Amino acid sequence: MQALILAGGEGTRLRPLTSTIPKPVVPLVGRPFIAYMLEWLHAHGIDDVILACGFMADGVRAVLRDGSAFGVSLRYIEEPEPLGTGGALKYAEDLLADRFFMLNGDCLTDMDLTEQLRQHERTGARATLALMPVDDPSAYGLVRRNDDLSVRQFLEKPSPDEIDTNLVNAGAYILERGVLDGMASAGTKISIERELFPALVGHGLYGYEASGYWMDIGTPERYLQATFDILEGEVRTEVGREVAAAHGVLRLAGEPGEAGEPGEAADGTVHAPALVGAGCRLDPAAVIGSRTVLGRGVTVGAGAHIESSVVLDGAQVGAGTRISSSIVGADVRIGDRCRVEGRVVLGQDVTVGAGNTLLAGMRVFPGVTLPEGAIAF
Repeated sequence: MQALILAGGEGTRLRPLTSTIPKPVVPLVGRPFIAYMLEWLHAHGIDDVILACGFMADGVRAVLRDGSAFGVSLRYIEEPEPLGTGGALKYAEDLLADRFFMLNGDCLTDMDLTEQLRQHERTGARATLALMPVDDPSAYGLVRRNDDLSVRQFLEKPSPDEIDTNLVNAGAYILERGVLDGMASAGTKISIERELFPALVGHGLYGYEASGYWMDIGTPERYLQATFDILEGEVRTEVGREVAAAHGVLRLAGEPGEAGEPGEAADGTVHAPALVGAGCRLDPAAVIGSRTVLGRGVTVGAGAHIESSVVLDGAQVGAGTRISSSIVGADVRIGDRCRVEGRVVLGQDVTVGAGNTLLAGMRVFPGVTLPEGAIAF
């Protein structure tokens, strides 16, 4: 079975993290984000994957290579310019099988694609959309279905009196190749959600009500929540199983994405659940709180305390510094006695001098240097 993953966006909402790292390979609990999707596809018998790239495509190829590390055969297409979801689909047409999955590359999920395929075959659908129930439907476009599970209507920005379903588009589709026949030619900007799917209502478009975990990781808040959910096993992943098997503290022994080894930190105190990358150096008086991920070669000084945060490869955290609910990019240097709290995001190679206080969603872009005591609240 084949899948087309749309992963061409720039990830602007995740900047400055994505200023230097292509969004599909942003590290998420010890491995590239898109690796979770590839492993999920592999678990459902999908072994032929086409990745539609755009921004920093070479960086994506350099990390994922041929996909064999994740159990799939991976091919790449690179859009000359952003063409929208439908335009990317049409651009890949020559590589597509007679039936294939099409997936939004922004989502972390463990929904049952095998059951979605069974329904697609049972109904004789031309296209089947995965639909997820949500707690607050008013924030989404809703999808209404008929009793036979065919899609009746798409409803954008519903008013309270219009909400009669809680099902929303989950960004996972099964398509018969023939649905591309009526689309504009390759190179045209097309929205599959606004143009193709409405045209298929009454002509073989069905909705599959999925269950399980589903989250778009496109913002720092959601990136952190996805990190916590993987560590705590809220979403079914191989990494989550490894963390559980290691009694909540997983120390990686090799490259990101390789199997880890259970065990307590040899230095410092680490509270579960947490992941500690290879080569980390924690002062004996350092404390790593729960729901924390440290990348490879991170250094944490005496009396420093990090909790509910992600600290990427090669970062240095000074003595007495506190980091909470924040994201620290690769090779960042944070001096002594700093506070970094409340969804702060530090880009790659940022230097924060001693005694700085960074709070309330502050974002510092790659390469910036903040002198000692420059920011205080």
